Amino acid sequence: MSVTVVVGAQWGDEAKGKVVDLLSDGAEVTARFNGGDNAGHTVVNSFGTFKLRLTPNGFANPRTTCVIGPGVVINLHTLIQEISTIQQSGIEIANRLWLSPRCHVVMPYHPLVEAIYEQAKGAARTGTTGRGMGPVYADKVSYNGIRLADLFDEAVFAQKLHIQLAVKNALFAAFGMDALDEQAVLQEKLAQFAQVREMVREPFGLLQEALRRDAAVVLEGAQGALLDNDWGTYPFCTASNTIAGAASAGLGIAPHWITRVIGVTKAYTTRVGSGPMPTELLDTAGETLRMAGAEFGTVTGRPRRCGWFDAELLRFTSQVNGFTEIALTKLDVLDTLPVIKICVGYRRGGEDALLHYWQGDARWLGSVEPVYIEMEGWQRPTKDIRQFDKLPPQAQAYVRRVEELVETPVSIVSVGPERDSTIFV
Repeated sequence: MSVTVVVGAQWGDEAKGKVVDLLSDGAEVTARFNGGDNAGHTVVNSFGTFKLRLTPNGFANPRTTCVIGPGVVINLHTLIQEISTIQQSGIEIANRLWLSPRCHVVMPYHPLVEAIYEQAKGAARTGTTGRGMGPVYADKVSYNGIRLADLFDEAVFAQKLHIQLAVKNALFAAFGMDALDEQAVLQEKLAQFAQVREMVREPFGLLQEALRRDAAVVLEGAQGALLDNDWGTYPFCTASNTIAGAASAGLGIAPHWITRVIGVTKAYTTRVGSGPMPTELLDTAGETLRMAGAEFGTVTGRPRRCGWFDAELLRFTSQVNGFTEIALTKLDVLDTLPVIKICVGYRRGGEDALLHYWQGDARWLGSVEPVYIEMEGWQRPTKDIRQFDKLPPQAQAYVRRVEELVETPVSIVSVGPERDSTIFV
């Protein structure tokens, strides 16, 4: 059995795309199991630099089948653009891409509904990407979703769209917004669907056959574990489940097939949008991390909030996901810092005992103070290093301390976005 799940161990943006791209060299199947086009990943390989949101990261390997499972919601406009970008770079993807007909479709009214909620919340807004993820998942669980399967039959699709616009247009009118034209939406989506129709085919049998043959399968999660709808910093989270366990529901792969779970984490902490972040730095150190790490969102372009590595959060995400190993990315971003801090837990209200992430909710997490240990920086460039024992001693010590605090071994250290900027420990 050779099924690997790759999960973000923080609040997303951990460079999961690079790790999956590396693993896809030996993978027969790479598959997405959650999220939508609100999650961007950047891949740098011999074909160029790709900023993608939906296409699985095995796209560059001609021997890899790429699967988008029913746990993913599809923005057809985004997917069509990505397929075009990939094909223009000389990679054939159409024959290797499978889209589950069970995938729900992001409709034009979903971002509008999301915007209404964000406006109504005012200062308490969630800080979403504006892609409509919350409303499309809300429609899914309230039996109001439209799936790719529905677009095969125009009459079925038209009937479902009519019902949804009867509700959504009434909501828009109440907030002084223009109604959506039913025929315009219908024709737009049918035209988009026609461009991917041949790729819409259920991958369950394909996956089961690959499992029986013990083929190498890589399952790719979107966002990060701390954005999980149940275990993340709710309501400052995403609409889907982002932990490793969601791979089973999102692709139809039973848990016993999964033998390897890689948690991808930066060597520091970042977050986009609102919500608590105990180690956030609002000083020159935080700005150094942001600029050195080019910390700006792939989807939104928003500057990311930056802070010290939070080992308490990583210990939690390792436990809830069952990480077998960690991929530690962007170690090179710390190269210039004379002193580096690691959060080992929290205190609140003068209490002596160290507190844990799982003990409270988002409001509680926003009230705690991080407890740090300090480590000596290495103040030497690491970008061109390819062997662990060639790293500065202080950098090696930092990696080993992360392993010790998170209670999970580090198997990969990344010192740049390129494929070869990688150290296998």
